[in-house]
Amino acid sequence: MVRIAGGTFRMGSDQHYPEEAPVHRVTVDAFWMDRAPVTNREFRRFVDATGYRTFAEIPPNPDDYPGALPHMLRAGSLVFMPPSHPVSLDDISRWWTFGFGATWRRPYGSGSSIKGLDDHPVVHVAYQDAETYARWAGKELPTEAEWEFAARGGLDGAEFAWGDEFMPDGRQMANTWQGEFPHRNLSPRSYKRTTPVGLYPANAYGLLDMIGNVWEWTSDCFAPKHPEDAPKACCIPRNPRGGLKDASFDPNQPEIPIPRKVLKGGSHLCAPSYCRRYRPAARHAQPVDTSTSHIGFRCVIRS
Repeated sequence: MVRIAGGTFRMGSDQHYPEEAPVHRVTVDAFWMDRAPVTNREFRRFVDATGYRTFAEIPPNPDDYPGALPHMLRAGSLVFMPPSHPVSLDDISRWWTFGFGATWRRPYGSGSSIKGLDDHPVVHVAYQDAETYARWAGKELPTEAEWEFAARGGLDGAEFAWGDEFMPDGRQMANTWQGEFPHRNLSPRSYKRTTPVGLYPANAYGLLDMIGNVWEWTSDCFAPKHPEDAPKACCIPRNPRGGLKDASFDPNQPEIPIPRKVLKGGSHLCAPSYCRRYRPAARHAQPVDTSTSHIGFRCVIRS
């Protein structure tokens, strides 16, 4: 783990997506953070020790999903499946599919495996899975403020975790989508999905893969915008813990009251033409019961 000294910084962004605004000052105390996302090797050690079954390995309870089609109530997880040709970007079902049998051991569905992927971030972990692992390891999941402070690496106000230029001198700084999304990935690396942790440079705090590769769970419930900046330095919030659980429900699915948590960091699917969320300020709402092939996590210990 890496010790993060803590401090006051400007959280959020007024220049990108509306949920990132407004920029506001926040103070976080010192904490320790995993140097990299939890890998398949580390998650396997946890499963072997506890016999734990992830959310994706357990068939859904019909009572939790009123109106769901019976044939869809099977164990599995969401898997990115790139189309073979250009498609409209207004329908995510063109590249996302619910993979029956897709789990952390079978990241692309039945017939796939994690052989050779020990050093890749574990994926297909729902919020409960990440939280249970953290508790087993004697750790916790970071708050959104802790995560963003750490990702910035001391570059307060910079657009990216490494400065203000996305690709300085043409150098790719994180595992993000290169090429035409979602059908053509031109990344110069041989990996077209997740990459081994540490393949790209660490930030100034020595943290790996804070941007790209996989989205990461935080412990904060999602709110559609940040609070306003404190009027005085004495009123800057210290160690904020996010929004309210009931207010985090998806307004487009009022019949399914499932809390949503904040994801941070973007993933290997973030592309300039579609999802410019490969920045510390970027945030995304994710239902706690939903895992995918591009979501992982890392842990913290608070000093």
